[in-house]
Amino acid sequence: MKLFNTRKPRSFRRVSIYTDESRDRLQKLVDEVKREQGETPASEAPYNPDKFRGTFINYTPRAQRHKENGSKFGWPLAIAIIFALLVIWRFLLTGVR
Repeated sequence: MKLFNTRKPRSFRRVSIYTDESRDRLQKLVDEVKREQGETPASEAPYNPDKFRGTFINYTPRAQRHKENGSKFGWPLAIAIIFALLVIWRFLLTGVR
């Protein structure tokens, strides 16, 4: 019975038509060998995301203010609110006025 057997959809296969992975791997290997031999300075190293970490916050005033001021409420206020809600819940459950 084909009624209850559903076909699996085709799996997604991404075929990159604009890049050649073997050429990219070879170029990366050549660059690494040149760097090891000292022909290319280390400053021309490949992309390093740690180099840009924290630079976004320097250009956005709102993010700078948030970093400087921190959180307005803090843990003491959150604990006080939770305690107040627990007290109200207890009175609602017991029916004491």
